[in-house]
Amino acid sequence: MAEVHVHDGESLESALKRFKRMVLNEEIIKDIKSHAFYLKPGQKQRVKSALARKRDRKKRSREGDSDRSRS
Repeated sequence: MAEVHVHDGESLESALKRFKRMVLNEEIIKDIKSHAFYLKPGQKQRVKSALARKRDRKKRSREGDSDRSRS
C-alpha cells in the first residue's frame, strides 16, 4: 500500500505528486482493474495475446515511420 509522509515545509501538492508517482510504480491501479471482474483462464489468454498483437503492430508501424523519414 502506498504511503506518503509530508515533510516539514513541504507543500501538499508535492506530497500528492509523490503519492501519485508511488501508486503508478506499485501498479495499484492496474491491479484494481484486473480484479474488477472475473475472466476465465481462456479469456485471459486471449486478451493477453490480443494485447501482444496490438503492441507488435504498433512497434512495426513505428519502425515503418522511421524508415520512411530516412528516405
